[in-house]
Amino acid sequence: MQRSLFSSTVLLLLLLALMSLGLISWAWTAPDCTIADSSLLPNLSYYVPFCSLDPGLHLFASCSNVKDLVQTLRRVPPDIEALCLQGIVPVLPANAFGHFPSLRLLRLQLGTLEITPQAFQGLGLLQHLIFEHHAPCCLSLFLPPDALEPLGFLSTLSFQGYCLNCSQNIQLPSSLSHLSLRHSCLTELQELQGLFPMLMPGTSPTASLRQSLPFLEVLDLSSNLKLSHVGVRALHGLKVHSLKLDRTPLNAFSLLGSGLLYLDFLSLVSTGIEKLPGNVTSYFELRALDLGRNQIQNIEDEDLPICSSLELLNLHENHLQSLPIRFLNTLTQLQRLNLSINKLGPTLLLPEGLVSANLKVLDLSHNELSVLPSGAFSFLPQLQELWLSGNNISILSNDSLKGLRWLRTLDLSWNKIKMLKPGWLSSLPALTSLNLLGTYLERITGMQLQGPQKLSHLQLSSPEMLDIYPPWPPALLSLEIRAKQWIQFSVPHGEPFLLLENLTLQTCYVLLLPANTTIHFPSLRHLTLRGCSPYIFSNSSTQRFFLQLPLLEHLHFWSDPDETENLHLLEMPRLRVLELGDLNFFYESSSMKLEMLLEKMPQLQVLALSHLNLGNFSMSRFRGLDQLQLLLLNSEWALGLDISFQELIPLMPQYVYFSDVTFTCQCESSWMGPWATQAPNSFVYGLEKAMCTVNASDYSKTPLLSFLSDHCSHDLEFRGFLTSFTLVLLTTVLALLGCPKWPWLHHLWTLFYRWWWKLCGRGPRSQFHYDVYISFCEQDRAWVLEELVPALEKSPPAGEGLRICLPERDFGIGQDRMDAMVANMENSRTTLCVLSCQALGSPWCSLELRLATYYLVARPGTARLVLLFLESIDRWKLRGYHRLSRWLQKEDYFDLPLRRVEWEAFCEKLRRRLRKAGQERDD
Repeated sequence: MQRSLFSSTVLLLLLLALMSLGLISWAWTAPDCTIADSSLLPNLSYYVPFCSLDPGLHLFASCSNVKDLVQTLRRVPPDIEALCLQGIVPVLPANAFGHFPSLRLLRLQLGTLEITPQAFQGLGLLQHLIFEHHAPCCLSLFLPPDALEPLGFLSTLSFQGYCLNCSQNIQLPSSLSHLSLRHSCLTELQELQGLFPMLMPGTSPTASLRQSLPFLEVLDLSSNLKLSHVGVRALHGLKVHSLKLDRTPLNAFSLLGSGLLYLDFLSLVSTGIEKLPGNVTSYFELRALDLGRNQIQNIEDEDLPICSSLELLNLHENHLQSLPIRFLNTLTQLQRLNLSINKLGPTLLLPEGLVSANLKVLDLSHNELSVLPSGAFSFLPQLQELWLSGNNISILSNDSLKGLRWLRTLDLSWNKIKMLKPGWLSSLPALTSLNLLGTYLERITGMQLQGPQKLSHLQLSSPEMLDIYPPWPPALLSLEIRAKQWIQFSVPHGEPFLLLENLTLQTCYVLLLPANTTIHFPSLRHLTLRGCSPYIFSNSSTQRFFLQLPLLEHLHFWSDPDETENLHLLEMPRLRVLELGDLNFFYESSSMKLEMLLEKMPQLQVLALSHLNLGNFSMSRFRGLDQLQLLLLNSEWALGLDISFQELIPLMPQYVYFSDVTFTCQCESSWMGPWATQAPNSFVYGLEKAMCTVNASDYSKTPLLSFLSDHCSHDLEFRGFLTSFTLVLLTTVLALLGCPKWPWLHHLWTLFYRWWWKLCGRGPRSQFHYDVYISFCEQDRAWVLEELVPALEKSPPAGEGLRICLPERDFGIGQDRMDAMVANMENSRTTLCVLSCQALGSPWCSLELRLATYYLVARPGTARLVLLFLESIDRWKLRGYHRLSRWLQKEDYFDLPLRRVEWEAFCEKLRRRLRKAGQERDD
């Protein structure tokens, strides 16, 4: 007996340890933190604020109001790729981020900061380290000389809003390629020698080591408002490709004596320059020069020859009114020229000498241009991109774009174009992208787009209405159309978009002419609809725009909230991401609409719902969404979460976000408090700051979690329910191991529970308030109440006089249904489950059968279960209930007789079994 007790004790400790481990490793909820995988929903930042990320990084954590760093990081998952912290942390301790071996980006906005030498230990894969402070004044930051030594793969190091006056001799990793000191307290470049001596080999004791290091790709010293001096040979020996001095008072000509060995790109944005720094360009043989947002009004002829090495020149937002005659002819290497936001219009007068055999990109956006003369760009035969957005162009002749045979991108957006002549694109055979957004087109035909055979990206718009006629461009992959009132596709023969993968429509109505035709989109993968009436998905054969979307993966649909009843989404078997906004699901006629829509999307991974007026949100809407990974509810008022959500807790998506959601103040939602802080498998965002109202007309907001803790009793049974999923799995495994080879296992399990009851000072009950607890679904309610219950409650001698517990009759008024179910099942000698196909599909019946099965498995000898089948049900449907056949006897299964004459015999047999089961439990 002692050995059995010892084995039971060991088994108990093992179970508790596994449960504790599971809860610790599964708890993702972190106060003031956003944790997400941006690869699931690329525009997640539209709903949930988080810090900017580098391309290629998706799994991140963004935490604000950080005061206790250790406590904040304790609940952040260890496999994140990017971590952003904002708050006040005076000291960064040793091995602060050692639990995040996969970290690639670390962004710290922690106020005045002192960093210990081993703070970044364990971050061997870190690529980007950023210190930020956005207040007007600079803060002090102390960085020990060897603090960056563990960062063997660091490529980007950025300081913004910090002074490094107390730091000296900082050793930079050899992998570093981007160094940024923005908005710091630098007054002269000489200070860099003391901060980073390895950058200047001539001043560093480790000059021999530095000689073998690669060039520093970017040195960014922008927004240093006190940086006005360079110093003689201040940058002696520095090898850097790009130097950014934007928004600094530094004189560019003082760089000539700085000692720089190599420089490719120089950025002097918003520095007040009034003329081209030709001497600086020729001295370094610059390839790229950015002079945007300066005061250059004229370009002198004598400045051009010494700028002949330039391949990129940016004169964005200056005050240029004309160009020199020999401008491009002198800049023989120039490939990219940005002249946007100047005053070169209204008529584009390009000098006769404006000839370039190498220019590939020309930006003339926002120059007040009205007329493009014939052959305006014929002297630019290699041009590949032409940007003319934001001008006043109204007419394009067939010769306006003559000579651009290699042009690939043409942007004419936000001009006054009203009509396109057939053949206007005939001189652009290589065109792949055409942007006509913001124009005044009312009609566009395939004839107007003839010429380019590789046109794959097309954007069209009209201020009111737009008619579109085939034939479509044969290679079209992406199409965006905007019109205020309606867009009409005239397709007399139903021509398909064979290769189209991305479609965006922004309008009120999408019409087909004739009405009984349909356009096919066999390759469509991404569909965005903004403002469109739900009629676009109507079931009517005369109004249906989309017939089938077999490959669609992403649907973004913001519509008219007054016409939701007309929404009938077709089957989308491969849909992964669904975003719905501005729809009204509150009215009774639409109460089941959302559930019906989701049933047609078995592969759905992301569900984002915004401004839908959902009212009460129930678990039934998630039936069948086994692949769901992210659920987002945004901008909802008086939202109530049905109590049935408790059943879904173990199966909830990995990420659950509540953004700008106001809930209803009701105790039926009391489960949300423990769930939000101990959510297994899920990260929950937004509940700690969520508000609730008494009703939809109540605008006085109360913190949701405060209301639940102050007005709703704490439910200990619910906390047990949070761990029951893990416990049931463990007990199921043990039950499966109970084969004849190990008969001791069943006895050990029985001894364990008997010992556990004694340890708690309790024993198996011998007194029960009810004889039978009956579980049934709403569809079987009439038969149970009219036939079964009267037969079981017959008084002697005609019957047994059994005391029956019925939910609608015996549950307390106002009592939580979950509490009442657990308590009354515990107070009944036997549980009788009335099973039918409808019952197996009922969430409450499934929960009651699961709970009864749990008692049967976990408490052998103290729980009884009897199953009554109203119809034939396949045994495999019961396989999920822990192999009931192993624990139930043959006498515990009853099938409803088909003939009335057998009814009395059946009732007598059932009464005897219930009486016997109750006696066995009392024993």
